[in-house]
Amino acid sequence: MEQQSCKTGSVLQEEMLWEKGRKGKTGFSLPQRDVKSYPLDDSHTRAELDFPDLSEVEVVRHYTRLSQWNFGLDTGMYPLGSCTMKYNPKINEKLAALSGFTEAHPLLPVDHCQGALKLMYDLERYLAEITGMDAVSLQPAAGAHGELTGMLMFHAYHQKKGRRKKIIIPDTAHGTNPASASFCGYTSVSVKSGKKGILLPEAVAEIMDEDTAGIMVTNPNTLGFFEEHIREISDIVHSKGGLVYGDGANMNAIMGIADMAGSGIDILHLNLHKTFSTPHGGGGPGAGPVCVSKELAPFLPVPRIRKDGDGYVLDHDNPDSVGKVHSFFGNFGVLVKAYCYILSMGRELKKVSRISVLNANYIRTKLKDVLHIPYDRPCMHECIFTDKKQKAQKVTTLDIAKRLIDYGFHPPTVYFPLVVSGAIMIEPTETESKAEIDRFIDAVKAIAKEAEEDPSLLTGSPMSTRIGRLDEVTAARKPCLTG
Repeated sequence: MEQQSCKTGSVLQEEMLWEKGRKGKTGFSLPQRDVKSYPLDDSHTRAELDFPDLSEVEVVRHYTRLSQWNFGLDTGMYPLGSCTMKYNPKINEKLAALSGFTEAHPLLPVDHCQGALKLMYDLERYLAEITGMDAVSLQPAAGAHGELTGMLMFHAYHQKKGRRKKIIIPDTAHGTNPASASFCGYTSVSVKSGKKGILLPEAVAEIMDEDTAGIMVTNPNTLGFFEEHIREISDIVHSKGGLVYGDGANMNAIMGIADMAGSGIDILHLNLHKTFSTPHGGGGPGAGPVCVSKELAPFLPVPRIRKDGDGYVLDHDNPDSVGKVHSFFGNFGVLVKAYCYILSMGRELKKVSRISVLNANYIRTKLKDVLHIPYDRPCMHECIFTDKKQKAQKVTTLDIAKRLIDYGFHPPTVYFPLVVSGAIMIEPTETESKAEIDRFIDAVKAIAKEAEEDPSLLTGSPMSTRIGRLDEVTAARKPCLTG
């Protein structure tokens, strides 16, 4: 894959460390030792290591420059639809870095880690209250891991009542749902959403039978709409002995507002790295707790944290449990951040959701005459547009997204959900100010005007980055990961 030459000026050219290295340079000095040298046995050493010799300043400048090439939430707006890339308050990072948390060994005896156990016990209770569910496990390490745990619980539940083979998955579900079901031996059965972009009860009733374990519903769904018929759909599934799984990845729109248990949900996963102040987009770690109804609580992973008098204990005695799904107790540092976020926000969590919905609808209203909008109705946390109006100039969704980089914004999600051709999926979250959202809106309007007057500005974008547009198909099919 060819790569454009590096630009100079404010975007500094940077060599690889192996290209910078010169024999004899050193980046550190050690005090004179006062003990004898004891070389390692030859079986534990190599004659030569492929490490460059560098000075301290070269190493510092190299990594500082690389950090300046990154774009993240500390840099600017990141309107990645369906991912809730919100700013995370630094106070939660600071509290999670307290030595009592970071230096606690996961194998400490229970009586030596009561503070950590209390934090996790309380966090489970908070998440249960926010969602309306009865019990919680914090073990799963990500959203898809939470989905898998939920499907394992589906499987364990039905093993006691009679094996079932199928799972209903709407066309507006998150893309990992079918994979999670497949891992547990289920066959996915797709169901189409209606004209308003939501599920119709009659469509579910038509395919729900005694061989179907249940349904996986993303709510709000990936079109940005709340599934208004969720209670009726749950009743249909339950009437046939099935279970209802709720994909809670979009919980940022309905925190503390929607009663998920009251909607008929049996198992729900949350993405702490989307909704509850743990960084998203840096490759992890994440956390995907599962929240369940009383009936499903016996199947939760072990160990469970239980209150015992004034203290806390770990309960492994749960014969129906699906077992452990993560080493120790999950990604503990991530849990601390979520705990701090919930405590600091309190009842303002509802305001978080209301503002995120307001911001999405503001963008939808301001841009619906600029970009084509496939579902012209109020949305929840995100809004969907397409490139239909720009196709006459041979400008595509990808071109619009790439051009946004030149205006200082991270591109939104594109070509997803698959039910919308040329989708542009925008989620502003609650953490962006009106001024920043207006700047984003103005950028999209300017790009739409460019598409009419000079399409080459879009088809040749981005132009402000160190490297121009890459051949993404080749990059995906033939990745070069070594430089």
